Amino acid sequence: MTASLRRQPQRCRGPGKGAAGFTLLEVLVALALLAIIASALYGSYFTLFKGKETTVAAMDQRRAVRETLDLLRRELSSSWYRSGKPLTPFVVEDRDQFGKPASRLAFVTIAPPVAGGQPVSDQLAVEYTTVAREEMLDLNRSAQDLHKSAKPMPYPQIEKIEGFLVECSSDGSKWVKSWDTAINGNLPKAVRVTLQVKEGNNTVGYSTLATLRMAPQ
Repeated sequence: MTASLRRQPQRCRGPGKGAAGFTLLEVLVALALLAIIASALYGSYFTLFKGKETTVAAMDQRRAVRETLDLLRRELSSSWYRSGKPLTPFVVEDRDQFGKPASRLAFVTIAPPVAGGQPVSDQLAVEYTTVAREEMLDLNRSAQDLHKSAKPMPYPQIEKIEGFLVECSSDGSKWVKSWDTAINGNLPKAVRVTLQVKEGNNTVGYSTLATLRMAPQ
């Protein structure tokens, strides 16, 4: 062979030629897009999370309203009054707080003794009152054995309501917001209790009707 192979000298490649990479502008655009997407996902997540919390809170509120109204209906249906006895009054006072109905309700009801508790009678003096808190109302309940002198400690029956309205009727047609056995001389025939709560931007009222069955003694 008359010709011999010669190695061709390798040429150095200049910077940026034939190498994959991103310019500073491309990196900045990518970071901006990533920030926009992350912000959207972040906002969507917390919107869904807040919506779930609101739904759960509304369900808890409705359950508390149902339980409170059911308790009131059972207690009122078993209420009784003995003429001339100051220990057994039935009193409804028409009150308001922040322009919202905030009735006071006090009466005596028949209730079974608590299992395993101290020996007590089946007569309970029950009182429902409202307490203002941050322009909303808490409904407090207290109950004690009628023949005990110690003053019971009220506890919150339901919190953050818009109103507590108690109405009484002697014939089922005319309703009044005040009642006192010391003046009326007997129990009302029916009692209507309404709890007002906030649902979204609206105030909604839930009511129960109790028919008083115990004849005065």
